[in-house]
Amino acid sequence: MSQPSPARVTIAPSLLAADFSRLADEARAVEAAGADWLHLDIMDGHFVPNISFGPGVLRALRPLTKLPFDVHLMIEPVDPYIHAFVEAGADHLSLHPEAGPHLHRSLQLIKSLGKSAGVVLNPATPPDAVEWALDLVDIILVMTVNPGFGGQAFLSSQLPKIAALRRMIDASGRRIALSVDGGIAPGTAGRVIAAGADTLVAGTAVFGRPDYAAAIAALRADAP
Repeated sequence: MSQPSPARVTIAPSLLAADFSRLADEARAVEAAGADWLHLDIMDGHFVPNISFGPGVLRALRPLTKLPFDVHLMIEPVDPYIHAFVEAGADHLSLHPEAGPHLHRSLQLIKSLGKSAGVVLNPATPPDAVEWALDLVDIILVMTVNPGFGGQAFLSSQLPKIAALRRMIDASGRRIALSVDGGIAPGTAGRVIAAGADTLVAGTAVFGRPDYAAAIAALRADAP
């Protein structure tokens, strides 16, 4: 997994906010603009109230960019689809504890396929949902909106959770990316970084701007 250096925040533009009629161009554009990862939100209309795209989109985009594919699986059940997304080109697969009966087994499956494994915490999901699986975790993604739709307002109630997870990660001694997704823009980016995050998933704050490079630079510049 591509990890951030201590002095540099990882930026993962979310393809959900891109122009769906130009996905190939959009992926190449954010790579040229300095993005670190490409974040792909996979929604099934069941676990979350929206439908986005599936493995076929990843497979089509994979030859077009060198960016790691940071795949957020908002699907239930999740285990039957892990192989398909790996085969389509995913580099990181993150899932919700609520999306299957055995989080530990799901993470083991991802790791056995040679990919980075992540756990996603919804706003009401406590930090201890991941505590006993840290030995298998490469990414913890904190949702600062309710999953399912882009463009929602940032939930400041999640800042103490980010801080608690930072303490948990540091105490573990493991190299785990602490990512945040939801309402990330200049202003909120600095707040989550100050709380302990090192990775920012941003949708409209990048794809909704006319200059992607300037938008990514603005997110990094918001770091305290």
